[in-house]
Amino acid sequence: MAHHHILARARRRLARFASRFTRAEQGATAVEFALVFMPFLMLIFAMIELGLVFLVSLLLENAIIDVGRTIRTGELQTTGGTAATFKTAVCNKIGAIGSTSCASALQLDVRTYADYSTSSTSGLATATVPTTMQWNPGTSGSIVLIRAYYTWPLVTPLLQTGLQNANGRRIIYAATAFTNEPYEP
Repeated sequence: MAHHHILARARRRLARFASRFTRAEQGATAVEFALVFMPFLMLIFAMIELGLVFLVSLLLENAIIDVGRTIRTGELQTTGGTAATFKTAVCNKIGAIGSTSCASALQLDVRTYADYSTSSTSGLATATVPTTMQWNPGTSGSIVLIRAYYTWPLVTPLLQTGLQNANGRRIIYAATAFTNEPYEP
C-alpha cells in the first residue's frame, strides 16, 4: 500500500511540474530565438558569400578586359610578355579578394581565330572549362578570344548545393573577344 502511495505522490508532482512548465512563459523568447538563430545565421552567411561570388565575377571580368588591352594594342607581344606575366597582371587587377590564391585558382585560355563566327561556333565560347589551355595572343589584326576561369571555394552549405560546379567550388567565368590593333612587331 505504501508503494502505491509513493507512486501516486510522484505522479502528482510530475503532473504539477509538467503543467507549471507548459504555463511558464519566462524562457519562451530564449527558446524561440534559439530555434530561429541558426537558420537566420546561415541565411546571412549565404547572402554574404553570394555577394562575394558576384564581386569576384565582376572583378575578374574587368581584369580580363583591362589586361586584355595589352594584347589588343600589341604591348604584350612587343615587350616579350608571356602567359605568366599576363596571369600575374590579371591577378593584380583582381586585387585583395583573389590575391591569396589567384595563381592557383585562375586558368587562362587565349586563342586566335580566323573570324568571329568561328570563335562562337567552335564551342569554345562557353563556360565549360577546357581540358587544355592555350596561349596564343596573335599578331597585328588577329581575332583573339580570352577566357578566364577562376575557382572560388564555397563555405556556406546552403550555397554549395545550388552554386557549386565541382567539389564545393564555383567556377567563375569571364571572357572578352577583340581584333588586335595594327602595331609594329
